[in-house]
Amino acid sequence: MSSIAAIISSLLNLYVLILIARLVLEYVAIFARDWRPKGPLLLLSETVFTLTDPPLKAIRKVVPSVRLGSVSLDLSFIILLIAISITRGLLASV
Repeated sequence: MSSIAAIISSLLNLYVLILIARLVLEYVAIFARDWRPKGPLLLLSETVFTLTDPPLKAIRKVVPSVRLGSVSLDLSFIILLIAISITRGLLASV
C-alpha cells in the first residue's frame, strides 16, 4: 500500500469513528430527551455533526427514507458506512 493510500485509509478509519460518535450522540438524544450537551461535550458534538452532516444530507437527497408502515427508516448512515468500507477495500488492494 502506498503512503498516500495509507493516509487516506487512516482518515477513513477516523471518519468511521466520528460516525460512530454521531450514532451514540443521536441515541443519547433519543433516549434522554431532556439531555443537552454542555461545555467541552457541546464542542465535540458540534464538531461531530459538522463533519458528518454534509455526506449524510447528500445521500438523503438521492436515497429517500424507506417507509415501513408508520415508521420511516433512514438508510443514509448505512449507505455511507458501506461506501467507506468499499473505499477502504479498494485502497488496500493498491
